[in-house]
Amino acid sequence: MEWVFDGGRPCLDLVNTVRERHEEGRELLTGPAALAEWLRLMGFAVAGTSVGELSAARALREAVDNVLLGEPRPPDVLLVNEMASDAPSPWLSYDDGKPVKELRPVSVVAALGALAADAIDLATEAIAVRICAADDCGLRFCDASPRRSRQWCSMARCGNRAKARAHYARTRKRD
Repeated sequence: MEWVFDGGRPCLDLVNTVRERHEEGRELLTGPAALAEWLRLMGFAVAGTSVGELSAARALREAVDNVLLGEPRPPDVLLVNEMASDAPSPWLSYDDGKPVKELRPVSVVAALGALAADAIDLATEAIAVRICAADDCGLRFCDASPRRSRQWCSMARCGNRAKARAHYARTRKRD
């Protein structure tokens, strides 16, 4: 699977499980196994997922996208709030003697709740959510740059390609 985790927040990485939104969109959460794999890569300890949980994850994904980037409709806000109520409480652990807050959901419902809670946190913070400026991308990401002027989901992918195309166009004009 072509998972990318360039959103800067877990809820945006969920939104980014649909690619090429500027066209017809390409679904990456193609089945319960894909959702389980994605959740495991995100650090959620889930054993497996069902078709119903897959539908819930997709519905949450679209609601989060609308809440953070679009005109949030009351059903979107309601869904995010309802799912966030299932978020697990944080656990305290220590890493090299330093306290660390961990989320350890054991169910898909709890994992989706944590993603919904993250979306609420992001919606209420002073962090801009942007869409990658690359014509062929469309990934969502947090722009916490000092001037809120970040354009690319990732410099390693889209930013590098855009700069290479611009360089090629400039050098071609000189020839």
